[in-house]
Amino acid sequence: MRREPDEDRRALNLFHHMLDVEMRFMQSPSKDVAMLSAAFHSEVVIHQPKSLPYAGDWKGLEGLARLFGKMSEIWSDMRLDDVEAALVNDTLFVKATIRLTFRATGAVIEQPFAEVLRFQNDLLLDGTPFYYDTGEIVAILNR
Repeated sequence: MRREPDEDRRALNLFHHMLDVEMRFMQSPSKDVAMLSAAFHSEVVIHQPKSLPYAGDWKGLEGLARLFGKMSEIWSDMRLDDVEAALVNDTLFVKATIRLTFRATGAVIEQPFAEVLRFQNDLLLDGTPFYYDTGEIVAILNR
């Protein structure tokens, strides 16, 4: 099925807006949870893999703020490169390369990454990230 350029542009804009709000929150000194409401639904749920130190379902804007806090304690830098996105109805499928820098040692992980993100009124309602190799992530954290 051939996609229209406007569909691809909307998918990428939706994703980059969400990512921008996330990064601004993580870098802000105040960590004001209200900032998150610009891109995240008040009932948002993020499902992180069981093997990671921030495992589990993180619910609501307060839960999301705690997740982002935990992630920023571990990673000094998180970046997604080569992002591709496709929007099907209310679900955004994302493919990228993730680059994580471990705060404690400066070690860097770079690997394929994907996410399935469900939106409601352009606000993220449900998100599931898929890391290519959580074993590599855990190993670097345990060095």
